[in-house]
Amino acid sequence: MKKIMIVDDQLEIRELVGITLSIGDYSIIKETNGESAVETAAKEKPDLIIMDVMMPGGIDGLETTRLIRKNMELQNTKIIMLTAKGQKIDIEAGYAAGADSYFIKPFSPLDLLNKVEEVLG
Repeated sequence: MKKIMIVDDQLEIRELVGITLSIGDYSIIKETNGESAVETAAKEKPDLIIMDVMMPGGIDGLETTRLIRKNMELQNTKIIMLTAKGQKIDIEAGYAAGADSYFIKPFSPLDLLNKVEEVLG
């Protein structure tokens, strides 16, 4: 069973993504901020992380992605950015931070599920 971590400060988004992914055979972990996401990723070693960019606290989703990418044990973890920041510069920043894919809110749950299945192979 593949392990997916959802990182978003909005409960509604975490729930929507969780329900969307419940269609597949996935183990779901949810975090609300970058700091806890870095710690949980190191401990749980998810196959995929769905990451918001704008989050409260000390680090945003871009910095969280950079920190996760520095952990050698998480080299194979895929990261999909899921954010309202949809300008070209934002998308480029997401990929530069280490994202494997970029999704803009609002999003189609079916498109997200298809992207998850594609990224996880």
